[in-house]
Amino acid sequence: MVDMVRRGAPRPQNANDAIEFVALLRELKEWSGLTYRKLERLASQRGDVLPRSTLSDVLSGRATPRPELLVAFVRACGDGDRVEEWLRVWSQLAEQGPAAAVDPAEPPDEMVERASPAATSRRRFGVPALVPSAIAAVALVTAGAWGLTDDDEPPGNRGAVGGPASTPTGAVPVPPNGWVRIRPVSAPHLCLTDGRVQDRRYVPLVAVQRRCDAVAPQDTMLESMGGDLYRIQWHHPDYGKGCLKALSDGPGVGLLEPIDDCLQDSRFHLEPSAPYGSNRYVLRVDGQGCVGIRESDASEGAEAVMERCVGRGGQVFFIEAAS
Repeated sequence: MVDMVRRGAPRPQNANDAIEFVALLRELKEWSGLTYRKLERLASQRGDVLPRSTLSDVLSGRATPRPELLVAFVRACGDGDRVEEWLRVWSQLAEQGPAAAVDPAEPPDEMVERASPAATSRRRFGVPALVPSAIAAVALVTAGAWGLTDDDEPPGNRGAVGGPASTPTGAVPVPPNGWVRIRPVSAPHLCLTDGRVQDRRYVPLVAVQRRCDAVAPQDTMLESMGGDLYRIQWHHPDYGKGCLKALSDGPGVGLLEPIDDCLQDSRFHLEPSAPYGSNRYVLRVDGQGCVGIRESDASEGAEAVMERCVGRGGQVFFIEAAS
């Protein structure tokens, strides 16, 4: 194994308190060069659980790094030889008692370094207080998160993106190109967004249906790729952009997952569904079938899956410009 210390990996012994320890964890992530999504995947391949959203809460000081998460994170970053060292230092710092609050003038770098002012202004939370005690139990948060990308356009600029296209009489209906809501006709009070597979057979975030009023601050963008082909993007003000990909193999086969590399995503044919011109569409992926809500389930949390195209039930979606 490469000598991590010689190459400049952060050393946990350099932390004098919990705030400095979490700062070193952020340095370790930066040193690894990995996004939240890639860290979660690497941890999963090792049999560890490292939810992106929980890791983000820890690195930004909103949550305490539990021992099992700390182990999964250090190993995924490539510093597995020093897991015991990280645990020992954290345990010692925990005995010092509650840590001070993060200086509001200096929010964590990971949260603001590459986010635009518009994206930052849309956050639903202020700068958090940090880490009361080290090994206290903290519930694992399962909200969505993606690795930040340099070219993400913030949802706060949505007013500049195209709205719904007009549909002249007799013309083929054109979906809105820009910020949209995608709602299954079988459960129109729900929106397609991120969530977890209910039976936990697959760990990463995937497409599910949830209450439309609970989707924020995530936003959905429809990007025209020419003709009836579209890319579906999810934007989060903290975590950046993820592009939907229909998984064709592995434990998540048939599910739809937001991925960092949009060049590897799926392209969706948006095909109008009857009644004609009603903003109803079927989402088809070449060679993989059509997107549908599993068993046309109308309950919150049901996941979207690739199915044989039938063009009805859970395979039909309202697509409308976001207000």
